[in-house]
Amino acid sequence: MTNHVKIPDHEYKERIQRAAALVAQQGLDVMIVNSNEADYANVRYFSGFWPLFERAGVAITATGDAALLVGPESTIYASDFGKIDKLFTLMEYRESANPSYPELRPDSYRDVFKALGITGSKLKIGVASLLDTSVVMMEGLKSNFPDAEISSADEIMVSLRRIKSENELACMREGFRITELATQEVIRTIRPGVTETQMVGVAQRVIYENGAEYEGLPMYIFSEKSTRHAISRSSHRVINKGDIVQLNLSAKVDGYSPSIGMPISLGKLTPERRAVIEFGLKAHEWTQENLKAGILASDVAKGFLQFYKDNGYEKNYLYGPCHGTGMIEVEAPWMETSSNYLLVPNMTFQIDTFVTTDTFGIRWEKGAVIRPDGCELLCNPIGTIHELEF
Repeated sequence: MTNHVKIPDHEYKERIQRAAALVAQQGLDVMIVNSNEADYANVRYFSGFWPLFERAGVAITATGDAALLVGPESTIYASDFGKIDKLFTLMEYRESANPSYPELRPDSYRDVFKALGITGSKLKIGVASLLDTSVVMMEGLKSNFPDAEISSADEIMVSLRRIKSENELACMREGFRITELATQEVIRTIRPGVTETQMVGVAQRVIYENGAEYEGLPMYIFSEKSTRHAISRSSHRVINKGDIVQLNLSAKVDGYSPSIGMPISLGKLTPERRAVIEFGLKAHEWTQENLKAGILASDVAKGFLQFYKDNGYEKNYLYGPCHGTGMIEVEAPWMETSSNYLLVPNMTFQIDTFVTTDTFGIRWEKGAVIRPDGCELLCNPIGTIHELEF
């Protein structure tokens, strides 16, 4: 493929300007967002840059100027891939092996702020991605600006990223298209005697052959008792006839990471297992039918939990009906019984229905975008209960 679906350069500039307006609205002088290789989203959202080994940051002023902050080994890499012209190399963003780089003359947060036109010492600094901001980054910021007032700016990022543009939706649809191809190939080729990791290899081959830049999440292909895990990793376990196998596959397209999940069975299901799978599918379909703009997220979550209770599955419940999705497969906001926000058009969610039992678990999962009169699926419908015969 030569014409990859991607975010156009002008959209990165527009994102910075929208962020700057919110920075000004909150009375901040500057916002710093930080990311790492695993959760790169906030930095990549503004810069297109995905760090490797090292960390990265973006500083955005209330007037709309921006800078990309990287570690010592990423300067050339970031200049080639990043969408922000002002680039600084800070020791605070070095890799976890903690090299000292004795010959390096690094930049500092003070150098960054000066280049962005920020003067004074009693600054108001917002830091987003607090969970991804290391102690070293925070200490560096405080030592450069000991008189500054530093506060959380996480809500700025949630408000920006939760509403998707048409370009973002296009990336997600392309990710789903590729993921569907991988899912079909795994179902076609899986058989008793293969290992979970062998089948991950099949899925990886398909997504890369069809244009993905990377896995959108560590591929979930695990079987039997491991399917009880809400999150897990595939192993060298041999898949046997009669096993339940959980698939959750994902293809990343320009940073966007949707996934599709479904259980399959290598052989006929027992009545007990079929009942659990069919209940999970009904709960999944209930969620889809109840998503639309103007609805309070907690009302959906409360109705979902009640659906489990009404059908005798309350003890098999773990979490709510949906979570936000986009650059990271699981991103804010979650949809929980305590969620006090309204669903609005162009919010995107993974409809994620997990049912766990003492011996196995199942998940049905797909993506949707909120519309005024309901939700639009970003992939083909799922719901076939696969009982593979050999």
